Amino acid sequence: MSVIVGTSGWQYDDWRGVLYLEGTPKRRWLEEYAERFATVESNAAFYRLPSPDTFADWHARTPEGFVFAVKASRYLTHIKRLHEPAEPVQRLLAAAQGLGERLGPVLLQLPPTLRADAELLDGCLAAFPAGVRVAVEPRHPSWWTPEIRAVLTGRHAALCWADRESRPVTPLWRTCEWGYLRCHAGRARPRPRYGRQALAGWVGRIADSWTDSAEVYVYFNNDLGGAAVVDASAFAAAAARAGRTVTRTP
Repeated sequence: MSVIVGTSGWQYDDWRGVLYLEGTPKRRWLEEYAERFATVESNAAFYRLPSPDTFADWHARTPEGFVFAVKASRYLTHIKRLHEPAEPVQRLLAAAQGLGERLGPVLLQLPPTLRADAELLDGCLAAFPAGVRVAVEPRHPSWWTPEIRAVLTGRHAALCWADRESRPVTPLWRTCEWGYLRCHAGRARPRPRYGRQALAGWVGRIADSWTDSAEVYVYFNNDLGGAAVVDASAFAAAAARAGRTVTRTP
């Protein structure tokens, strides 16, 4: 795999008629989604940690090779603010064991008010076992320093590249052998769609940083009106035209 493309979540009512046929019951949406995409970023654990049985159910309902990226609990990132990470990290991974080989990267999205602290970040990343991929999405400009980059590189964690309004809002650091991109909102019409030029720009940035053998996860978080579904498909087509290997999209 090279570019692994999906959306942030799958349970959106306004995706009826875009991704899901009218009349398809919600209990079948994950199966329908997984027939069309090879990965999804789940935000459920951010708000309330699903049970191991729920994760195991997701495993059972998706095909071989499907990948779940899991957004870590806000208890760790927003309440504890990365302090004392051992217990919340252990609790998350114990529950997510139900995904088995379907478990992909864990995303740490930091609160916009959390200022850079290299020691704190290093301690949090150290709480994850070797072999668990972690992507970090800081949202305060104080994080863009060589010291923070060195921590991410030393822990083999990915800086989550992020886009808002069709522009990068993070440095384009390659901090490990794999990558992670979140596209939050484009500027094309109807909003929050992405335009052709913006999508091609991201294909080029990925190609400039990774070979086709590297795994780069790309998730569209502009779910309103099914924009994420349409843009993920358009992005995948643009990446394929550029010679990249891309996972399935609608």
